[in-house]
Amino acid sequence: MIRVAAVGDIHLSPESAGALRPAFDTLGDCADLLLLAGDLTRHGTVEEARVVAREVAGLPVPVVAVLGNHDYQSDLQDEVTAVLEEVGVTVLEGRGTVLRVGGTRVGIAGTKGFGGGFAGRSGGEFGEPEMKSFIRYTRRCAEELAGSLRMLQEADCAVRIALTHYSPVPDTLAGEPLEIYPFLGSYLLAEAVDEAGADLAVHGHAHLGSEHGMTGGGVRVRNVAQPVLGRAFAVYHLPVHERPTSLVGSGVQRAGAR
Repeated sequence: MIRVAAVGDIHLSPESAGALRPAFDTLGDCADLLLLAGDLTRHGTVEEARVVAREVAGLPVPVVAVLGNHDYQSDLQDEVTAVLEEVGVTVLEGRGTVLRVGGTRVGIAGTKGFGGGFAGRSGGEFGEPEMKSFIRYTRRCAEELAGSLRMLQEADCAVRIALTHYSPVPDTLAGEPLEIYPFLGSYLLAEAVDEAGADLAVHGHAHLGSEHGMTGGGVRVRNVAQPVLGRAFAVYHLPVHERPTSLVGSGVQRAGAR
């Protein structure tokens, strides 16, 4: 089994420096890797990124992240990424990475994603150029996510995880006002996961949402926004396949989390 720790929406700033480090220092006892599902900072400043970097530097497990909308607020997303990468965090946007956990190749495909809504209540590439641009951006994120998942399969990854900030399904938004669902995620992300296959999809962004969901193709989805989890991180156990699979909907068990 692969033990996946995950959390998003930690929104760190200088005032919250050190808040998560004691819990993160325990990861070596309960997890094989840590996924950060975006909104790592409050306003996307370099100063805030350095707080995040100190929180995760030198942890006993590898750390893989995507950025969230808050991390883009100051138009310094490249600088925020660089600060995190300096301490060994792998920051994904439209690409994947492979980790070795014991003798198992674990692949993570990551994109921030974007909004647009869900089947029957979604935006389309029609009308004003601003609307077309909105949906095209989401579609591009989804296409890159699917491409990254396919490449991880070709790389003989026995476990594949889709990591996003925006939600791929409405299930994990339950508790949020219906009016803002189109700004919390897009069905295009779920279509990408189902098309390419994954063992787990992890996202954040929906602070008032629910933890558990599933794509139409049967892939488990987990909303790991910290306000939803109510703790520093959650840990999920994923079975290791003997060989890579293109089938979606492989099982994932919830484990205890600190």
